[in-house]
Amino acid sequence: MARVLIADDDVILSELLRFRFEGGGYDVVLAADGLAALDMAAAGGVDLIVLDSMMPIISGPEVLARLKADPRTALIPVVMLTARNGESDVVAALRGGASEYMTKPFIPQELLVRIEKLLPGAL
Repeated sequence: MARVLIADDDVILSELLRFRFEGGGYDVVLAADGLAALDMAAAGGVDLIVLDSMMPIISGPEVLARLKADPRTALIPVVMLTARNGESDVVAALRGGASEYMTKPFIPQELLVRIEKLLPGAL
């Protein structure tokens, strides 16, 4: 079973995603700030990260940069899920190593399908 790390400080959204992902067959862990997300990813066992841009302690873009710079986490696919929809935000994230970029509001089933494509055979 693939493990997904949801890094978002919105507790309601995180719980909604946890419910949907667990229903889709994924194991889910939550991080409410960027530092916790980095620590969880570095500890291992995370197959994919759903990352918000606007996070406390360390911002999502900085988390992404640190993940991609660390050999322990560089290959983990990262899906940016954020309210930031500016062209520069999207381009910077994709150039910075994000596998996908989705903006809020979003369709939960679409997010699940995108994750399935990034984790083929993981269920």
